[in-house]
Parts: sequence; C-alpha cells; structure tokens
Amino acid sequence: MDYEVITLKEKTAVGVSVRTSNGDPDMGEKIEGLWIRLFQEGIYESIPGKINEKALGLYLDYAGDERMEYTAAAACEITKDSEQSEYEVFRIPEGRYARFIVRGDMVKAVAAAWQEIWQMDLPRSFVCDFEEYQDDQMEDTEIHIYVGLKD
Repeated sequence: MDYEVITLKEKTAVGVSVRTSNGDPDMGEKIEGLWIRLFQEGIYESIPGKINEKALGLYLDYAGDERMEYTAAAACEITKDSEQSEYEVFRIPEGRYARFIVRGDMVKAVAAAWQEIWQMDLPRSFVCDFEEYQDDQMEDTEIHIYVGLKD
C-alpha cells in the first residue's frame, strides 16, 4: 500500500469522543455511535468556524497495544479562534505523518486500509492517527488516512 510522508502543522478539531480499544468487543459500535451522534443529532451543523466540509475520524493517546485504551472521536477541523466549549476540542499534533489515499466504499475501504496499515512496519508514534473524509459519498468516496510517525 503506497503512502507519502508529509509534515502537518497543528490542527484543532471539535466533535464527540469515546474511550475504547482494539480489543474491545464493542469498539465498532462505539465508533459508529460517534458518527451517528455527529451527523444525526445535528452536532456537525452546529459547530462554528469549520475550515471545510470534511469530517475527521481521530484516534488519540494510545500505546499501540490492542489492550490499551485510546480516544476515538468524530469531529471536524475548526479555526483556532472559533474554539468553543459546547463540544470536545481535540489537537492533532504538528509532526510527520504517513498519508494514505483510499477510494471506495466509505466503511469497507477504510476498514481494509487499516488492516493493511496495521501489518506495515511503519515507525509509528502512537500519539495521533486520523481519517479525513473528503466528501459524504458513502459508496464511492476518497479518504485520506494519516498515521503519526516518530520524528
């Protein structure tokens, strides 16, 4: 699976989150529930200062061990001056990331990509990984997956 190493500046995002782990039998339902909350409860539409119309799936603060918990979030990027306290604020740290570009079914393509990424020998930082959904097309979309790398 091809990727490009890029350097990102810090980003600020707002949304909703849950604690889970890859070994949690309810992980899929928990993460799906975040997306339902973000879009069906009107949270996405009510967030001020969105930089664009892209949605973000964030995976923060984990150690790379499937038993370790991490924060999963469904969010959108905002301008730094529009931070507000109604929803959770997240920081995507500045640094190096491997960027994978995935195309296809929104759910199946992302799941298949992560299966491949987990098998790769990347120098991962295990601080922040995220998905950036380029549009809201469920069956034929483009998703950018960013995997945090060690400096």
